[in-house]
Amino acid sequence: MKKLLIANRGEIAIRIMRAARDYGVASVAIYADADAASLHVTLADEAHGLGPGRPAQTYLDIGKILDIARRAGADAVHPGYGFLSERAEFARAVIDAGLVWVGPPPEVITALGDKVEARKIAARVGAPLVKGSDGPLASATEAVEFARTAGLPLAIKAAFGGGGRGMKIARRLEEVGELFASAVREATEAFGRGDCYAEQFLDRSRHIEAQVIADTHGNTVVLGTRDCSLQRRNQKLVEEAPAPFISDDQRARIHEAARAICAEAGYVGAGTVEFLLSREGVISFLEVNTRLQVEHPVTEETTGIDIVVEQLRIADGLPLSVTETPEPCGHAFEFRINAEDPGRGFLPTPGRISRFRAPAGPGIRLDAGVETGSEIPSLYDSMMAKLIVTGPTRDSTLIRARRALTEFRIEGVASVLPFHRAVLDEPAFTAETGFKVHTNWIETEFPELAPAPRVDPSDPALLRSFIEIDGKRHAITLPAALFAGLAGPQSVAEDTTAVAEDTVTAPIPGALQQWLVEDGAEVAEGEAVAVIEAMKMETRISAPRSGRIRIMQEAGVTIGLGASLAVIE
Repeated sequence: MKKLLIANRGEIAIRIMRAARDYGVASVAIYADADAASLHVTLADEAHGLGPGRPAQTYLDIGKILDIARRAGADAVHPGYGFLSERAEFARAVIDAGLVWVGPPPEVITALGDKVEARKIAARVGAPLVKGSDGPLASATEAVEFARTAGLPLAIKAAFGGGGRGMKIARRLEEVGELFASAVREATEAFGRGDCYAEQFLDRSRHIEAQVIADTHGNTVVLGTRDCSLQRRNQKLVEEAPAPFISDDQRARIHEAARAICAEAGYVGAGTVEFLLSREGVISFLEVNTRLQVEHPVTEETTGIDIVVEQLRIADGLPLSVTETPEPCGHAFEFRINAEDPGRGFLPTPGRISRFRAPAGPGIRLDAGVETGSEIPSLYDSMMAKLIVTGPTRDSTLIRARRALTEFRIEGVASVLPFHRAVLDEPAFTAETGFKVHTNWIETEFPELAPAPRVDPSDPALLRSFIEIDGKRHAITLPAALFAGLAGPQSVAEDTTAVAEDTVTAPIPGALQQWLVEDGAEVAEGEAVAVIEAMKMETRISAPRSGRIRIMQEAGVTIGLGASLAVIE
């Protein structure tokens, strides 16, 4: 390959660009209008626009992406993670266009990307499994019926997705139907397909995964394990490698099951096999992610292997640079730096970053997609950067991580930095009283944090835009006063005035996805009445008091922070 198109955005696009340069390959970035000023656009060798719209009209539009590849003269495509990375039809379209696909063959993506089929492959090689539905569930009613037979808690999951998108945990039978519908909506928005299945959920379990790489010469190698148990709303926040506090026998079983599943499926490229580990020591296969994982840096730091460069080598037909599992060197943590307020239930907080000062020094790596002045759009997920800290042992790395997080400063938007600092003082995580973290530990046991101060949106005197010439983006700046009164009607519903206690308001900017109650219905204080979608996640809005609700905004409108949505009489 000579020129690589990166079909993604943000920090992962930048990570792949850097690997491409190390490998001697030029990079092509793509961007939606909302990302026109993003860092990944400025760092690429060239960048091409996808136009306006939501992800379905931009980063999920295969035709647009392949047209850009043709115009840019790219001969290879890397999908990153999320978006189209696990879509077999995208891989097939890339290959049919005569381009090199950096990833597994389409047939393998289909087999393993279908979580139900992946379970069948795992069963054939003897991997441990909990009870699951025979295929995608057709309706909320069918989901409820399966819950009656399988028991609770129940995991409802996107059959063609990953990263926690479209995944819900039902703990009461009466919530199964609603959570199934929510999972279908999230899966459709994130992956373009709403198929969801269900399986028994091992409560209070750990999330352990194995990193696998495989080439076209018959070599399949497990690089090691990671622990990704520290999650909120099924989204990982902290990962570490190698997975601590598991026995040699458990590690060996995970390695062998991961290798066997990938070999049976004919896997090629980098992939991750995920497992749940119960407190009683029960290991259960979860799924295979047929792509690069967000947390791949901790494996890189503890093995010395550049996984993205390995992906490029494999795509070029070269053999793996390693032929057996390497002994881990030291320990590494990855802290996802999201634009979320942990004091308000990890609500996403899009906006402009007024200050971004990252830590540095020995053992510190930062994979960032933003800088001071960057805008965090509400259309995409909330991750701004990843802080990776490495040291000789887990204990020494924890000490180094405390120093790095103390140095880190982000202003203008709320971030999860307060959570990361607090979790490093929790005995359940540091293992001073034994390692007690599990996948819903944050929701059930972690102490509440104070909300971040509200930051009002700025009203700049200048408007910044750009023009694109031959794939090169050039910034232009004009006085905002030139456009006063020319904006026309807006689609954003916003209310900056003080609101009464009987008003339902938007805690975050985003899209008003749906109303859960009818106009004029009687609602109870605390009852969920509406759903807002922002940064690819759904947030439920509760009634501030009991009474009769009068809806003021229609579903589908884009709303601003503090917008008045309804009044409860």
